Amino acid sequence: MTRISRSLLLAVSAMALTVTTVSAHDRPRAVRSAHAAATSTTLVGVAAANPDFSTLVTAVQAAGLADTLSGSGPFTVFAPTNAAFDTLPDGTVERLVQPRQRAQLTRILTYHVVPGRISASDLATAVRVGGGSATLTTVEGGRLTAQDAGRGRLRLTDSTGETFWITAADVNASNGVIHVIDGVLTPGH
Repeated sequence: MTRISRSLLLAVSAMALTVTTVSAHDRPRAVRSAHAAATSTTLVGVAAANPDFSTLVTAVQAAGLADTLSGSGPFTVFAPTNAAFDTLPDGTVERLVQPRQRAQLTRILTYHVVPGRISASDLATAVRVGGGSATLTTVEGGRLTAQDAGRGRLRLTDSTGETFWITAADVNASNGVIHVIDGVLTPGH
């Protein structure tokens, strides 16, 4: 990671959560209700309270990450919805939640987590300062690229080159923030 990217990541991580870029009207109803309940709940609690994240919660529990993501953090989670998991090939989720696949599942899930609390506003600022993109280092150790997609929308590109939209932002929890995405990110090999 270059000195500029590292400095930018540190600066973004240090910024306070101040602005929501997706209005409450634009969020799905389940995300709005999770957003309201989030002030006293951890990331896992927020996700568990939202039926759109039931597959994610099952995966987090199968990987043994529930305690970590309920800890002090803070963390930024790019959370795929059930519909996002449904786009994976048939049987993928069922295979990954098996005990013998725990290491692979953990790797995939921790690729969706970035240390620190990074609001959508912080992310948009980092993208603007970065000339249209910002690199985020995940807990898994991989990199995600955030890009400006116009009209205030942000998208993420994973290590395979797949691009996903942030469909709802700044779902706050006591130990971090969730940004809802429309796909499952894939870490590099």
